[in-house]
Amino acid sequence: MQGAASEPSIIVVAIKMLISRRIGSFAHGPSMIHRHHNGEVHLFGQRAGSYLLLLPSHLTFQRWKASSCASKKEEVCLFIQPVDYLLFVWFILAAFSTAYVAWDQFRNNPEPNVMKWGFILVTLYLGPVGLMLYVLADKEPRPNTHEEFVKPLWKQGIGSTIHCVAGDATGIIIAAAITAVLGLPMWLDIIIEYIAGFAVGLFVFQALFMKNMMGGTYWQNVRNSFMPEFISMNAMMAGMAPVMAILMMGRDMRAMWPGEMLFWGVMAFGVGIGFATAYPFNVWLVAKQLKHGLMTAREDEQKNLTAHEISERTTNHEMETGHQSNTHHGMRPSHQQHMSHGDSHQHGEKLPPAYAPTLTQIVAMACFSLIMLAGGYAYSFTQVNMRLSAHDVGRAIMAPGMIMTFDTPGDAMKDMAAVDPRGVTFTASSDARGATMLEPRIENGVKVFDLTASVIRWTILPDVTVEAYAYNNQVPGPTLRVTEGDRVRINVRNDLPESTTVHWHGLILSNEMDGPAMITQKPIEPGQEFSYEYTVGQRGTYFYHTHDHVDRQQALGLYGALIIDPKNPADVIPADAEYLVQLQEWIKRDWLTFPSMPMEGALPNYFTINGKSYPATETVQMKVGQTLKVRFIGSNTTAIHPMHIHGGPFEVAAVDGETLAPSARYLADTVNIAPGQRYDVLWQARRPGKWLIHCHISHHTTNNNVETQGGGGLMLVIDVTGD
Repeated sequence: MQGAASEPSIIVVAIKMLISRRIGSFAHGPSMIHRHHNGEVHLFGQRAGSYLLLLPSHLTFQRWKASSCASKKEEVCLFIQPVDYLLFVWFILAAFSTAYVAWDQFRNNPEPNVMKWGFILVTLYLGPVGLMLYVLADKEPRPNTHEEFVKPLWKQGIGSTIHCVAGDATGIIIAAAITAVLGLPMWLDIIIEYIAGFAVGLFVFQALFMKNMMGGTYWQNVRNSFMPEFISMNAMMAGMAPVMAILMMGRDMRAMWPGEMLFWGVMAFGVGIGFATAYPFNVWLVAKQLKHGLMTAREDEQKNLTAHEISERTTNHEMETGHQSNTHHGMRPSHQQHMSHGDSHQHGEKLPPAYAPTLTQIVAMACFSLIMLAGGYAYSFTQVNMRLSAHDVGRAIMAPGMIMTFDTPGDAMKDMAAVDPRGVTFTASSDARGATMLEPRIENGVKVFDLTASVIRWTILPDVTVEAYAYNNQVPGPTLRVTEGDRVRINVRNDLPESTTVHWHGLILSNEMDGPAMITQKPIEPGQEFSYEYTVGQRGTYFYHTHDHVDRQQALGLYGALIIDPKNPADVIPADAEYLVQLQEWIKRDWLTFPSMPMEGALPNYFTINGKSYPATETVQMKVGQTLKVRFIGSNTTAIHPMHIHGGPFEVAAVDGETLAPSARYLADTVNIAPGQRYDVLWQARRPGKWLIHCHISHHTTNNNVETQGGGGLMLVIDVTGD
């Protein structure tokens, strides 16, 4: 397994240069600072600056892809999954294939216009597959050979299926796009698609487009074409329905929305499966002369033929072919198609009695196709939630391996879904640090802080970025430091794509300021603001975090430290330096960031301390004899982390913000940090060297299951020098 992405290939670079007008930018922000308790030792410095990304050659593909997708909200990027590149190439091939078929059909191929357009449409849907079918089954190989070339029954079956799919698939695709925009549930969507496909196939491609060739009135043609179209449409939809339902409502729900490439990719794949399931039925229909297959129409020759000559040539050709093909040399399109369609019994009478279709056979084929259709429709209900619509799932992408069932709610899908990279509004510099100290402003004696929640791109390792929910463009959010007894006001603005609130974990305050959405306050909707105001009556280590869609938002970075210094200096737990350790788990798969959760497919593969994974975590500089206060904060959401410090035991001085009496303190070298818990521990630098703080679950000290420079994830170094 690899922990880093590889460099972009020349092909990918070329594609990206074609579809991106600009690459994007990265802006450096302040580095993380934690102050020394007595001011004697500066643990960390600051860096600031900015640069514009001009060339991708020095970047990994993942970083370059991220920067080109979205550094501004209005920027559009269709490439957020590996399949998007395959679809892009496929659509290019489909365009070239369609262009060639259209050019060759109207320039060289001698067949009726309805079949020309049939092959063009099917090639538009099936791309190179449609081109292959055209070349192998229909394209005249040499002048004046089309009639003989298309005689084989397998080719006639392809021609019949082409005509079926061209009309039916067109109606299905149009209906699918409209129902998605309207927000109709999938179960109703597929029914409407069937009706639309059947209607376009029967009333347009069969009865209308073939009217001049079939003869008779329009409604006679509708009646004569009904049963063949019914059988063929059932067989096609039996293949398409489960494919569309399962792929659209499976893992990547972008397939539900017509504005996404994946929608059209799934449609094309569904048409291909539908073609395959309809083909055997069409071969039978052609063999029984219930449907036409491929036809030949030579306009120049027909101009010089009398009606009698046409009829005579037709009769001779029918005798030669034994009616195994509906291709009639030199026939007028009207007479030619009339011989291919018309009443099914009339066709049957042209065959020997042993081969002519019986009513029982026709009913059996119709019933079997209907059973196939019902089975395909019913199977979809066993796999996905057919009650949901495109509006319900919101183009959500589920993590690989996540179990999706027929009763998974749409809200659950959206909560578990990846962060859409196109929603990123800010890209932090690769060396940006989280938990920076946020200085308040004073308004009438009140300390005022401003927090803005938004979607950002955050670097956890030099070659790994995540799409995160963040306060003030950093993960963790800025550290709020106040003094016991302060009156504080925190103005929270929501720039997320969903509602949010803030909970002040462990604080004693009025209920309306506590933060749980729908319980103590209305959620802060996107674009709205809310002010929390209270008097701080406690001291110690606390933190704040979202309390709306908590399993999603906190796992994506919406949390930060709240440090309350005691009003009485005598209550300070003395130390030479202090360091915050805020824990978090991440899941990054297939270029996307998902909220980590303790469930299938959502287990984390990256772990961070203060928004960075080792070896990108900070190094704490100490001297022998100094004491370090480590404030462990359980901002994590999926696991209990046994945090261990090398170099000797530490003293547990406070738990959950409450300072322990000297007699209640105890020595330990590992503390279990559960979600929501806080521990203040005092560690003495006894000997020089590099001493580790790390989680003692070994997997949590890896990056995507790989150790880097001796570890990874929840690990940092305390570098102790001698006197």
